[in-house]
Amino acid sequence: MDRIFERIESIDWNNILVFVGGAILQIIALFIGFLIVKSIGNSVISRFFTNYEKSNHISQARATTLKGLTKNILNYILIFVFFVTLLQIFDIEVAAILAGAGIVGLAVGFGAQGLVSDIVTGFFILLEKQLDVGDYVSTGSFSGIVESVGLRTTQIRGFDGTLHYIPNRDITSVSNHSRGNMRALVDIGISYDDHIDTAVTVMQEVCDQLAKENDHIIEGPNVLGVQSLGSSDVVIRIVGKTKNGEQWGVERELRKQLKAALDANGIEIPYPHQVFVQKTEAENANG
Repeated sequence: MDRIFERIESIDWNNILVFVGGAILQIIALFIGFLIVKSIGNSVISRFFTNYEKSNHISQARATTLKGLTKNILNYILIFVFFVTLLQIFDIEVAAILAGAGIVGLAVGFGAQGLVSDIVTGFFILLEKQLDVGDYVSTGSFSGIVESVGLRTTQIRGFDGTLHYIPNRDITSVSNHSRGNMRALVDIGISYDDHIDTAVTVMQEVCDQLAKENDHIIEGPNVLGVQSLGSSDVVIRIVGKTKNGEQWGVERELRKQLKAALDANGIEIPYPHQVFVQKTEAENANG
């Protein structure tokens, strides 16, 4: 016990307290500096891309995409600098750690192939302008609106509200539904007993009226004619061209007005019927 107390008493507690206190102050200053630089950096990036967008060099969606990616890269750099500086505060040789990391890197190199593939694929996605924030896209089994394109992952929010995080290496093909005008397509079935030419005339009148009222319609809509002959109906197809993302609304309004017009003109839209036959006890006995 005496030896233990002697060793404790021999410790220079003043130097330890000075070192710990100084380290704590440096860490606090480092953390505050990290937050300040991050805030200023993000502000500069936002201002740069806002001005760049206003100069009509790129679209708003493209500016938002590149702005998010640039902020992402800045955060990675600042975090790296933060931890390197933190190690230096405790007099830890960063060079030795980096040299050792080279050896460790060889060991985990195969495991990091996925990360490298994510970054490379993400780079080409942006370079080729395959998608931007706000685009409606489909890739693999996912469809939705792009919310973010990062170094490692792309975030797509589905129409049910689910946010999908997709590694960039898994994006092998993309269908972008937000490039150019879209097509509104409606198929309406009428009864075999109704006159086709009369139905087509009524439908075209509805299309012409809707085209005058709806600013989202660019071309048409026009009645193409008989699309198919079903088991209980004659299917007539209507096609129009709309602004991007407005095709669903135009289709819904078109169906609504077509239903009202066909009803008003006595043209039947067939639907399945069920007939129930109830036998009496006498019929059951005879049958």
